[in-house]
Amino acid sequence: MELLVKRAMGGDGESFIQLMEQHRQSMLKVAWGFFSNQEDVADVMQQTILNAYEHIGELRQTRYFKTWLIRILINNCTKLYNSQKRMTDQDTVREEGYYDAYPGENSFFYLLSLLDRQDRVIFQLYFGQEYTTKEIGEFLGIKESTIRSRIRRGKEQLRKQIQREEWA
Repeated sequence: MELLVKRAMGGDGESFIQLMEQHRQSMLKVAWGFFSNQEDVADVMQQTILNAYEHIGELRQTRYFKTWLIRILINNCTKLYNSQKRMTDQDTVREEGYYDAYPGENSFFYLLSLLDRQDRVIFQLYFGQEYTTKEIGEFLGIKESTIRSRIRRGKEQLRKQIQREEWA
C-alpha cells in the first residue's frame, strides 16, 4: 500500500483511485456512524475524496495514509453535521433507519442508532474499524480516558436497551 501512496503523492491518478477503492468500506462505515441517510454519506464521501486528492502532497508519512484519510472524513462529517444544525432523537434515527439504509450490517447499525451521536462515532471507530482508544482520541481531539468512559457508558446503554426490547 505504501507504494500506491507514494505514487499517488507523485500525481498518479490511478494509484489514488486504487487507494480510494481499498478504503471505501472503512470510510463508508465511519460516515454511517455520523449520518443515517445516503445523501449525507455521499456528500461527505465526495468531499473527503476531493480533499484527499487536493492535499495528498501534504501527507507526511505514507504509512499513516488511512489515519490521515479517516481524519479528513471525520472533519468533513463534523462540518456537515454542524452546518445542518439539527439534532435527532433516537426515535427519529430509528425511523430514518441505519439498518434500512445500510443493509450489509443491519444489526451493527441498528445498535449504533440506539446511541447518542457522539458515542456512535466512537463505537464505529472502536468496534467497526478497530482503532485504539488512543487513535480515536487523536482523531476526535478527546482524551483517551474520555473515550474509554464513553465506550463503557455506551455498552451499558445498549445492554439496558436490549433488555428492554427483549421484554417488549
